Amino acid sequence: MKIVILDGYTLNPGDLDWAPLKELGSCIIHPRTDVEQIVDRAHDAEIILTNKTVLSADTLALLPTVKYIGVLATGVNIVDLEAAKKHDIIVTNVPGYSTQSVAQMVFALLLEMTLHVGHHAGMVKQGDWVSCADFSFRDRPLIELAGKTLGVVGYGQIGQQVAQIASAFGMQVLVQTAHPEKYQETEFEFVDIDKLFSDSDIISLNCPLTEETRTLVDTAHLARVKQGALLINTGRGQLINEEAVAEALEEGYLGGYATDVLSLEPPAEGNPLFSAPNCLITPHIAWATAEARQRLLDIVVANIVAFQNGDPQNRVA
Repeated sequence: MKIVILDGYTLNPGDLDWAPLKELGSCIIHPRTDVEQIVDRAHDAEIILTNKTVLSADTLALLPTVKYIGVLATGVNIVDLEAAKKHDIIVTNVPGYSTQSVAQMVFALLLEMTLHVGHHAGMVKQGDWVSCADFSFRDRPLIELAGKTLGVVGYGQIGQQVAQIASAFGMQVLVQTAHPEKYQETEFEFVDIDKLFSDSDIISLNCPLTEETRTLVDTAHLARVKQGALLINTGRGQLINEEAVAEALEEGYLGGYATDVLSLEPPAEGNPLFSAPNCLITPHIAWATAEARQRLLDIVVANIVAFQNGDPQNRVA
């Protein structure tokens, strides 16, 4: 089988081994592929692997040999699933590979917002502590997490892990999910989205992007938050209205926003969050630990083997 990887660089910039994948067939790996290059590169492929390169209905119609598309991620919005079904193309994804890493990033962002470690370390190097009259130097309020209430929006594997870590910090946890009835045995309180926004000191967005959750965090919901509440987003940039969040930060009733994702990636110059106060932005790296990427690659290989054996796993179409 001919396997074509359209955009392999973010998964493996050189620190992982492609060998297990290459054992499954003739394998061509492209670091990146522009939309206009897809058909030329994959015209005779039976298997296409893609991370963020979009496979539209028009593109799939021009790829008659393709039998299988493996998404090198969990989200599958880059593939037209209806078109894939029409052309009898099996589509799989990779769920659960980054749960630990993304949950870790939630707290990396939260700890930076509450203790300002990077900021204070930078000030030490600038000489501010040397010139300080006291043994302890700080120029921003420091916040203890114990006793604070964390609202977790979305209760999949990542949301569950975030809730458990928060509990270990001594935090109270509120959870909002579309199907609370699925989680009868839990120590956490399930609430509706309005109560979560009004009662939480910190809100973590860990839900998938759907039509129901698109721009979930808008002006109306932001008006409900406690004065100085913190918002964390490791889900998708489109979960928030970026202009509304920037305005809430400017006005000061949102105490801080930390995100690993933006509505457009790479972002365009002039994104309103770039100039907003108390805003931390990391470049979509929560998923990208070496350990998570190795798990991803292992599952990709297992998905293809299952497909070749006639019993596809992690199938989404």
